[in-house]
Amino acid sequence: MSWKTLESKTIYDNPWITVLEDRVLNPGGGQNNYGHVRFKKTAIGIVPIDSQGNTWIVGQHRYTLSEYSWEIPMGASETGERFIETAHRELKEETGLSATSITKLMRVHTSNSITNEVGYVFVARGLTLGETNFDEMEVLKIRKLPLHEVVKMVMQGEITDAISVAAILRVNADPNFCVGNTT
Repeated sequence: MSWKTLESKTIYDNPWITVLEDRVLNPGGGQNNYGHVRFKKTAIGIVPIDSQGNTWIVGQHRYTLSEYSWEIPMGASETGERFIETAHRELKEETGLSATSITKLMRVHTSNSITNEVGYVFVARGLTLGETNFDEMEVLKIRKLPLHEVVKMVMQGEITDAISVAAILRVNADPNFCVGNTT
């Protein structure tokens, strides 16, 4: 038996999310309430890698955590915007980098027990440095580091954002994205 929604009630709604409380019939046959968050935009993350094996991460204080967070550059796709366009836009906004090549790396669900959020991660190559264009809510620090140092930050718990952790470990493990491979 699978989940069955008996009733759904919107608790909160804004341009980014809807918080719902559903009355459900669960797979065991019982009835209960299930609160969850529906995201209205798609998360897009970018792992920029230069020919020397360096990458860029961005740091900011996250209100929801009340702590500082190091992450890959990322943002949300706008309605009608192709994900690769979002990747180019967010990379430029947050790091000042432009890329001649952006390749899809992976798809990830950030916390599938409570949200439907989906993230897509891209690898950016052929990088040129320019000016950043932070949005109003961003006060970012930018760090350029060798990829192996960023992997170390993940392993030591210094990077905890789910999309960033998955992306950094995946790009590090995938021979298609190894340093020097520009295909």
